[in-house]
Parts: sequence; structure tokens; C-alpha cells
Amino acid sequence: MDAFLASRVLNRDEDWAGSIAGAVSMQTAADDVVRAVVQQARQHGATWQVIGDALGVSRQAAFQRYGKPIDPRTGEPMNTTPLPGVVELAATVIENLASGQWARVTEQLDPAMRDGLSEDALAAAWAQLVGLSGAFESRGEPEVTRAGDLTITNTPLAFEAGDYTARIAFRDDRTITGLHILEGQTS
Repeated sequence: MDAFLASRVLNRDEDWAGSIAGAVSMQTAADDVVRAVVQQARQHGATWQVIGDALGVSRQAAFQRYGKPIDPRTGEPMNTTPLPGVVELAATVIENLASGQWARVTEQLDPAMRDGLSEDALAAAWAQLVGLSGAFESRGEPEVTRAGDLTITNTPLAFEAGDYTARIAFRDDRTITGLHILEGQTS
């Protein structure tokens, strides 16, 4: 079966772009088949544990990828699509923190956050991190999830002598409603 599938995209005329596009098309089709089988399995009573085991992931990961959560407040399907551009948005917040642009960060806070977190408090918190672990060195690729009305990013941060995770929660209007720096690499 693998050879058959590979023969559909591998060629000798060095049309690499065409081969790659063909492979991506096959991958998309395969993902659609998996999604349909998961939905059918759920309709017939399969648990998320059974589905997760079959996919080689946890039941929570299977649910997050294929589930359709219902909002308990409205009874309607929840929006599970992360905020577009959130990876870049989180990167900008982290760059602003690392470069001491406290005002730029606090301008992005929603009203409740802005009432509780001043520029001075933000600067003091960052200074405490630097005091504990040295200078900021780099950030990794964030994990992005949608939780209810929020999109949450967990971005690995490397300091000279310590690792942290920046957990930033964004509202759909792109304001920050949660900003935490957690010790260690968290997922």
C-alpha cells in the first residue's frame, strides 16, 4: 500500500513542487478520512479513550483535535478555532517583554488585566525572572489551544540559567486576558 501511495507522487521529471503538492493533497484526503471515521466511531458509542488509543494520543488530545464541544451556557457548538495570527501576537508580546517595552504590553491588556497589572508591576516581574535566571536568550514555538472564548498560547522561554513557559490568553478582540510566566517547560 505504501508503494502504491508513493508512486502517485514520486516522479522522475524533477517536478518537486508538483510532487509535494500531490503528497499534501493525499495527506489532506487522509486526514479527512480519519476525521470521518472518528465521527462515525463517536456516533456508534466509541469513547475518546478508545479513539485516542487508536490514534496513539491521549483521549484529551483526540477530543481536542476531533471533538465538537457544546457550550454549556448556550447549548450551541463551541468555536474551537484559535485566533488567527495568535502565534505572531504572542511572539510580539514576548519580544516587548524582553526589550522592556512595558507600555506596549499593558496597552494590549483587557480592562480587567489593565486594572490589576501596571507597567511598573510588569517590569518588576520581568526583573525578578532575570534576577533568578539571568538574561533572556530565546523563545520556542508556542503550543496553541482554544478554551471556550479564549485562545491560549504556551511558549517556551530560555534564560541563561532557567527555562520558563509564557502562557498568554487572548480574547477574540486580540486583547490579553491572562499573562503568566511559569517555571519550566509546560504543555
